[in-house]
Amino acid sequence: MLHFDCDYMEGAHPEVMRRLVETNLEQTPGYGCDPHTEHARELIRQACGVPQAEVHFLVGGTQTNATVIDGLLRRHEGVLAADSGHINVHEAGAIEAAGHKVLVLPGYDGKVRACDVARYVEEFYRDETWPHMVAPGMLYISHPTEFGTLYTREELEELHAVCQRLAIPLYLDGARLGYGLAADGNTLSLRDIARLCDIFYIGGTKVGALFGEAVVITRPELLPHFFTLVKQHGALLAKGRLLGIQFETLFTDDLYLRIARQAITTARKLKEAFRAKGYRIHIDSPTNQQFFVLPNREIDRLSQYATFELWGPRGEEESVVRFVTSWATTDEQIDELIARL
Repeated sequence: MLHFDCDYMEGAHPEVMRRLVETNLEQTPGYGCDPHTEHARELIRQACGVPQAEVHFLVGGTQTNATVIDGLLRRHEGVLAADSGHINVHEAGAIEAAGHKVLVLPGYDGKVRACDVARYVEEFYRDETWPHMVAPGMLYISHPTEFGTLYTREELEELHAVCQRLAIPLYLDGARLGYGLAADGNTLSLRDIARLCDIFYIGGTKVGALFGEAVVITRPELLPHFFTLVKQHGALLAKGRLLGIQFETLFTDDLYLRIARQAITTARKLKEAFRAKGYRIHIDSPTNQQFFVLPNREIDRLSQYATFELWGPRGEEESVVRFVTSWATTDEQIDELIARL
């Protein structure tokens, strides 16, 4: 059986596993106070071009989003996000469980527009009853989006400018950031993201790590006492060096981007094969997530050989499906799937 459900079905990249085994019997302080974690922080600061940034390592994506958003918002504030945003759809109310509302903006292929952010905030404060409502306190975006689409540099600059004007922080969810940076046509670099976002995270769980995410806070004054908040949210690993070693490895010799490119190469090959067979592309994603419209009978037949995700409710005759490649997907696996089309 072939598996294309998601990009974290495998364990970790062999080089990451090798380093974890090599350092297994080292004795180091806990909670990220070890030399490996500090080195990982410095490597990330260098890659982002932000020597003043704070870097924290958390155990997973949902914990990261919930912790950062809770830390940025005051009790009466909510977070602006696309209607399809991960925090709005697929995090089981984690944001709301911390006492904050997700304030929905229209999404365009998963992205939000600066003009809609401005309109929401300005119309909110024009309403004389606004003290009775949840105030927009920050903006959440992801790169790539839930639909595998990418923000351009110009779009992110526009979002940065409007957030600066409105005095709300801009936070970028980078669960699949490596695949976005490695994608065909991507115009954003890690340094661009660090320059234009107040806080973002570099996803490890989906891009070569066994687990873990690296939060980069380019404006540390926005999140004082963040370490304590991480612990309150259950996102602090006692054996913190296990996170530090993984990111130390991923950010040595450009490993993070090198392995991400493998996912893009195999996804591109998959897309071309589906297109050649006459299947419709639902969303033209340049990343490792690929969306196709298939007849239900073809979905049922392919399901005998491969696992993949039904994207939304099953239609009467055809449905949208998602195939996801990862850093570990091989050409042989793609060839085997293509042979089954």
